[in-house]
Amino acid sequence: MTTSSIVWIVVVVVAAVLLVAAIAWVARNKRTEHRRVEAGDIREKAVEQSHEVGQREALADETAAKARVAQAEADAKAAQAAGLQHQAQARRTDAATARGEVNQEFERADKMDPDSQTSDAPRKGSETSGTPRGPAAGMQGPPSMPRAG
Repeated sequence: MTTSSIVWIVVVVVAAVLLVAAIAWVARNKRTEHRRVEAGDIREKAVEQSHEVGQREALADETAAKARVAQAEADAKAAQAAGLQHQAQARRTDAATARGEVNQEFERADKMDPDSQTSDAPRKGSETSGTPRGPAAGMQGPPSMPRAG
């Protein structure tokens, strides 16, 4: 082989290597640019999704706040109901005591009244019915006493 042939072979080999290197460099640059574009698209979608997720988080926070308000209102209503139940029980107790005192007064009046039909017998239903019997049964307020005279 002659020197010029060897030089041409070396030149062709170097040219081929340079061509392969250039093709590889261009391919790598295209791949890198493609990845940059793809990463940019992914970032844009992530920004959009981040905004949507932020809205969902805000909605969840708002709903949780409404739930806390509703729970506080329910707790206040429960406390109010318990207070009213306690007040009602106290009033029932007071009313029962007053009813017992009124019934005792009726019994005392019946014992004192010579015209009373139940002067010695205990009142029927005085402890269970809660309403007076006798002449005042249909009246509102205390019974009227006969006038002496």
